[in-house]
Amino acid sequence: MTKLGIYLAKRAINKSEVARRTGLSKVRVNELTLNENTKLKASELYLIALAIEVNPSQLLEDLYGDLRLL
Repeated sequence: MTKLGIYLAKRAINKSEVARRTGLSKVRVNELTLNENTKLKASELYLIALAIEVNPSQLLEDLYGDLRLL
C-alpha cells in the first residue's frame, strides 16, 4: 500500500467516492493507493485533496514531509 493508500485508509475515505469526485478512474485511484511504483502527479494530488476537503499543501506535507535533501 502507498502513502496515499494508508492516508485514505486511516481516515476511512471511500476510494470510489474519491474517483467520482475527482474524475479519476477507479483503476487509477487503486493504482495510486496500492502500487508503490505508480507516480502521483501534482494535479492528481490537488484534485484528491479537494475531493477529501484537505488543504493540498497539508496533504503534500502529510504524504511527503519525511523527504529530505541529501
